[in-house]
Amino acid sequence: MKFGSCATMVLMDDIDSAIVRELQRDARQTNRELARRLNIAPSTCLERVRALRARGVITGYRATVDLRTLNRPVQALLAIRIRPLGREVIERFKKFLTSLPEVLSVYVVAGGDDFLVHVAVPDVDRLHALLMDQVFKRREVVDCRSSFIYQHVANDVIEPLPPNGA
Repeated sequence: MKFGSCATMVLMDDIDSAIVRELQRDARQTNRELARRLNIAPSTCLERVRALRARGVITGYRATVDLRTLNRPVQALLAIRIRPLGREVIERFKKFLTSLPEVLSVYVVAGGDDFLVHVAVPDVDRLHALLMDQVFKRREVVDCRSSFIYQHVANDVIEPLPPNGA
């Protein structure tokens, strides 16, 4: 999904929701295994998965990794303010951030900060070098605060929410 895009809500029935839930838990399972778990025919299951991809509900499959095994045990959030604010400056800075190998995710936000950036590095010295040698050298950066992440917990399975008023 692109930054700033607003996807249209897709209505899903119980079978669609179950397929999405199961694939988020284990995307490597075969269609036959998935159909068996959901108690539906393999042909129905395959047709439903293809429709979910075509409707943009399933956007891809990925492997999750342990950052420690990749020599990236230290994580931090960077809260960055830039000036002047403008679409071109934001796009250019976003492109710069996503080119850095230490960056895991970039959020363009409203409020006191303009960007929240999730980074993972080998140690505190590498974080310091990232800030001093990369981030602070950018002319548009007027402020940057860093917060170390002690623990990171994410929901592995994202469920659809009912529409407003339901």
